[in-house]
Amino acid sequence: MCHLADCELVFAFRLRQALAEDHHVIQPFDQEIWSANYAGYDPQAAMMTFSCVRQWNLMLLRSISPEVMSKPVLHPERGEMSFRTLVETMAGHDLNHLAQLEAIAVQVPVSR
Repeated sequence: MCHLADCELVFAFRLRQALAEDHHVIQPFDQEIWSANYAGYDPQAAMMTFSCVRQWNLMLLRSISPEVMSKPVLHPERGEMSFRTLVETMAGHDLNHLAQLEAIAVQVPVSR
């Protein structure tokens, strides 16, 4: 959950920077370094952060015009992409991790 909250914050910045600048270059980050302190975080607060920032991002995305989706951005590790690809990456990121969490959950015995 902490990773999802951090990434949603990163996507929030990336979306806004991509809208504000022509030919925006996305700043990558090292998720392993960011996760070094996750043990001290509250999972419920992480979920609330993710949820609030996702809602904020969705409000932004609903406000932009369709032609903005083709605006080019550059990711130093992934190459040139469109704003739409950035949005699609954001949308799929949490779904990917949800599937991972569900796979882990079925392996954990339920105590009664």
